[in-house]
Amino acid sequence: MSIKIKFIDEHGDVTEGQGEPGDSLLSLGQALGLPLEGTCEGQMACSTCHVIVDAVWFDKLPEASEEEEDMLDFAAGARRTSRLSCQIELTPKMDGMSVTVPSEAHDMRRM
Repeated sequence: MSIKIKFIDEHGDVTEGQGEPGDSLLSLGQALGLPLEGTCEGQMACSTCHVIVDAVWFDKLPEASEEEEDMLDFAAGARRTSRLSCQIELTPKMDGMSVTVPSEAHDMRRM
């Protein structure tokens, strides 16, 4: 079963993608060419995969760990509904979820 996710950029442009259960939100965003660097490759040692989850969906996700909350303290443009996309594993319940890639997001691999 494919899970549809909407990524919204700083201009309001939407990029939609489909992932499979167990995929990370980070890997889906990277496959779509979004500026989600993921420098630490999902080890929660950076905040370069920071996204802002739509408020409707935020409370439906599993809670962030204390380690993730600590890393979000370093994320540029962090908000109440911020998460690290490497820590969100796609499930069928997330079908249709929307997340925003913050304007501060930069992928150093592209420079």
